[in-house]
Amino acid sequence: MTDGKRESLATSLGFLLVSAGCAVGLGNVWRFPYIVGEGGGALFVLLYILFLVMFGLPMMVAEFAVGRAAQRSLATAYPLLTARPGPYRAISRAQVAGNWLLMMYYTTIAGWMLAYPVAILCGWFDFREPAAFFGAFTGNATAQIFWMAVVCLIGFGVCALGLEKGVESVTKKMMAALFVLLIGLAGYALTLDGAAEGVRFYLVPSLERLQERPLFDIVFDALGQSFFTLSLGIGSMAIFGSYTSRRYTLPGESAKIIGIDTSVALLSGLVIFPACFAYGVRPDQGPSLIFMTLPNVFAKMPGGQWIGAAFFVLLALAALTTVIAVFENIIAMTMERRGCTRHRAIKRNAPLLFLLSVPCALGFNLLSGVRPLGEGSTILDLEDFLVSNIALPLGSLAILVFCVSKRFWGWERFLREANAGRGLRFAHGLRVYMTYVLPTILLIVLLLGLYVKFFR
Repeated sequence: MTDGKRESLATSLGFLLVSAGCAVGLGNVWRFPYIVGEGGGALFVLLYILFLVMFGLPMMVAEFAVGRAAQRSLATAYPLLTARPGPYRAISRAQVAGNWLLMMYYTTIAGWMLAYPVAILCGWFDFREPAAFFGAFTGNATAQIFWMAVVCLIGFGVCALGLEKGVESVTKKMMAALFVLLIGLAGYALTLDGAAEGVRFYLVPSLERLQERPLFDIVFDALGQSFFTLSLGIGSMAIFGSYTSRRYTLPGESAKIIGIDTSVALLSGLVIFPACFAYGVRPDQGPSLIFMTLPNVFAKMPGGQWIGAAFFVLLALAALTTVIAVFENIIAMTMERRGCTRHRAIKRNAPLLFLLSVPCALGFNLLSGVRPLGEGSTILDLEDFLVSNIALPLGSLAILVFCVSKRFWGWERFLREANAGRGLRFAHGLRVYMTYVLPTILLIVLLLGLYVKFFR
């Protein structure tokens, strides 16, 4: 940054895979399967895909457009696009904080994903008592700090190599390995006896499941997942928009990224649901599905140790692609605001992020008595709630208003940026939808999230 040159991604494929790597994360291979299980299977999946097209696509285009037009992260983009940034000076600071808050707990969960395959391959993991292992592991403060620190070292280490040689190159390889593992595991799961029943649960809609769970809950969960999975609203996508060219339209590129993200989620389901039904395990076990329920499945499989290790390596890859992408955003924001080099930005951020991540890592052991959201909650629950239920919907709403309001950037300038290049284009007729309908939906998501959390 100090020499006036700005890094850029080397290829269009790099832009797609790095952006998809940011979107692809624990929301796809951890959260998506258990929410599908709780939501009754195929009906949830159909609603989820519908909401991605209706809401996720236009919001991604908006965030990319701000980044590409300004050639900056959200930390400094707004004043470059409007002479009257007004509240967006404060909003940009809140969006920067959202990236930090996300990583303050994401690094701990990513550490779990790294630790599990090591524990399995080293013989430390007892498949007969997965709940006991998880409790002992998370209850060990030293282990939690160690694996969280490993995640931080990997993330900042990759970013230190630079945008092209580090972030882009490493993410490409991680995404390739992720798809190879996903396809291989899904292929194996589909050969198991009883797998067909799991596929029917997952992909064939059944209105009978509405008797098990109210339609409102299924719709709300599908809507919430469509927002959570793409991590929109805090600038983690805008930064990669700033690194790409105007060769292709943003609606077309966004559709490809959402397609990659959704493919990972759907393939994850083809790993988990056939395996669950083949071995008589209920798929509606909630967040414990991955850490406490699936190991029981692996224990019964021929070669289950290797299958289980491969599955958690898959989870680790998904988590690390997001960590690297968000770390890159944090580093870029610091470089822009401080006018410093990449390595100086890393030196500023790495120790601070590690320290801020410590409370979450200790939230299951030394700080387990801290219940910020009431009985049974943890520090991780609080940080996840602040990001998922407040930062993401509010940040997305702020970006939408900026793009469509004449007071700020404005619809016409947004549309020109979104449609620059070759590919799928945004229709001018979507202005009413983008200006009134989508912001209203975002407000509803925000308010419903607060209602479900505190009043239901």
